[in-house]
Amino acid sequence: MIRSAQLLCLVCTLNLPMLFGAGTNETAPRIFEPADVFQLEFAADPQISPDGEHIVYARTFMDIMTDRSCANLWIINFDGSDHRSVTSGIRHDGSPRWSPDGKKLLYVSSAEGSSQIYLRWMDSGQTAKLSNLTRSPSNISWSPDGNWIAFSLFVPKTAKNFASMPAKPEGAEWAKPAIYIDKLNYRADGAGYLEDGYSHLFLLSADGGTPRQLTSGDFNHGGPVSWTPDSKQLLFSANRHDDWEYNPLNSEIHQFDIISGELRTLTKRDGPDTGVVISPDGQKIAYIGFDDQLHGYNISKLYLMDRDGSNVRVLTEKFDRSVASAHWSADGKSLFFQFDDKGNTKIGHVDLDGNVETLTGNVGGLSLGRPYAGGSYSLAANGRLAFTLGRPDHPADVAVRHKNGTVKRLTHLNDDLFSYKELGTVEEIWYKSSFDQRAIQGWIVKPPGFDPAKKYPLILEIHGGPFANYGDRFTAECQLYAAAGYVVLYTNPRGSSSYGKEFGNLIHHNYPGEDFDDLMSGVDAVIAKGYVNKDQLFVTGGSGGGVLSAWIVGHTDRFKAAVVQKPVINWYSFVLTADGPQFFYKYWFPGFPWDHLEHYMQRSPLHHVGNVKTPTMLLTGESDYRTPISESEQFYSALKILKVDAALVRIPDASHGIAARPSNLITKVAHILAWFEKYRQKDIEE
Repeated sequence: MIRSAQLLCLVCTLNLPMLFGAGTNETAPRIFEPADVFQLEFAADPQISPDGEHIVYARTFMDIMTDRSCANLWIINFDGSDHRSVTSGIRHDGSPRWSPDGKKLLYVSSAEGSSQIYLRWMDSGQTAKLSNLTRSPSNISWSPDGNWIAFSLFVPKTAKNFASMPAKPEGAEWAKPAIYIDKLNYRADGAGYLEDGYSHLFLLSADGGTPRQLTSGDFNHGGPVSWTPDSKQLLFSANRHDDWEYNPLNSEIHQFDIISGELRTLTKRDGPDTGVVISPDGQKIAYIGFDDQLHGYNISKLYLMDRDGSNVRVLTEKFDRSVASAHWSADGKSLFFQFDDKGNTKIGHVDLDGNVETLTGNVGGLSLGRPYAGGSYSLAANGRLAFTLGRPDHPADVAVRHKNGTVKRLTHLNDDLFSYKELGTVEEIWYKSSFDQRAIQGWIVKPPGFDPAKKYPLILEIHGGPFANYGDRFTAECQLYAAAGYVVLYTNPRGSSSYGKEFGNLIHHNYPGEDFDDLMSGVDAVIAKGYVNKDQLFVTGGSGGGVLSAWIVGHTDRFKAAVVQKPVINWYSFVLTADGPQFFYKYWFPGFPWDHLEHYMQRSPLHHVGNVKTPTMLLTGESDYRTPISESEQFYSALKILKVDAALVRIPDASHGIAARPSNLITKVAHILAWFEKYRQKDIEE
């Protein structure tokens, strides 16, 4: 979809060929280059048909002209045959959902500009637009009888003027009116300043027409819904408590009667109750949640209760991993779910006695930039599974699992690119932390053409979260670092998810802390392998990884240079300027910053800036409302006052997810490598 001339133009404009190792030597390996980011594709949201014979998925690609990701729907048979497109065009088609009889397909498309609900008859290929909405619908769901479609939609709320202004003379050009804010949550990363309004559930006839709003009130009703087998009631999760703004995690399971309009609340536990699914016979309800103890990291359990909300019990009590995306088996005797384990996303199965087994792994590949967890799966009535398969050498493809356990990869969406590109190999590593000898998992990405007899510079790349995990997944950013001649180490220090409750909460009210020791021990473990130049060490990371990068340069001088991406530098200012002010102060800290000033300051990289000698670049999106750019500006100003070599890189119009636009991913990597190249001594590597 991308012309070679456009690619050449982009690379020349960025002036990066030599920086990334591309030269004029025809015998040199053809390596992964910055412009190749626009060539990447991945499969998302694979939906298997009710009979298990076909899979429809969203094939995501990058449009180099608009610098955006787009997606079209494709279909493939369960055996891998007849792979073809369902939709096409420079647009976004997604959320495919089979009708209960498998004869029709719902999806959401921006084909005519705004996102609308479309219906396709699979036998004829005829398509109808069912909606004419002013906002983007989400969480679309068929009723079991195939007559109705439920979805969620944002409903604006008209705001009254707080102060009255005199009449403006005709033709006068006054300043823009003031914006009056009285909400606790008034802006969100990626969305900017929030419009007044709430998300509600709607009902639409499968024949089209006018949607009917089901829920009401000043509450948000989001997330997937579950229909009762008779198509008369909807189950969903929502936080409808009066104090929902101040206790954001306290959602409940609700039941809405389509005919009477009656709303019943089925749970009352202090904590999140989400992901509701009702059994095929309508007698049991499964859902996901945990008892909120104000911990930074929690293990989400799978719960089971009777239809009326009684007899609640934990189904995965002994399973020390967070579960997500639960689905009932067709016979109602067990459930399927997704979970992360040691940096790998897997699909599990649990019977009604709580016995858990793992069905398959390597689910993921949706995060192109860095090797984060992700992925999804769907289930057919005959027990067949379709899921996104991701590995270190490719982003997500479509794969299937037969009921007998056999797994088969159906698509190879990036073979057109990777068939002639040499990627860096990825090697798993386990090592002991110097702090307490705890086992820590990590991965090493080696440069293309790796020679163990040589000495390479090393980049330590740190994940964000901090309650998240890296794994054996594709990562464009680390591959570009490796292509530039660096060995790259990424790890899951304490606090990372996928290792259980105790490991995740080792940094509860203690972050940054001994995760610093885990990271330094990882660097030492790679140096001990003999192919890293210990005098050529570099460090970078984003978000939580930015926090730790800034913390590292305040606690050691062993790194030649650092790039601190979208960090928190001052916890006191962060909890009052980040989106979600109701969350961080009580989950990540013991209370309000003014009541715990010493604790906040001791954990802030700014408190240790006087120790920094390492040349440090700060890099943040100008529209980042998660870790506002003011955090980076504080550290930058402090470093400049201290006469430490420092630079500040501002990414215009970028939110916390800088790499959402392909060119911004390239820009980020280019600046990081240029900064490291400034301090890299190539003469001592030979």
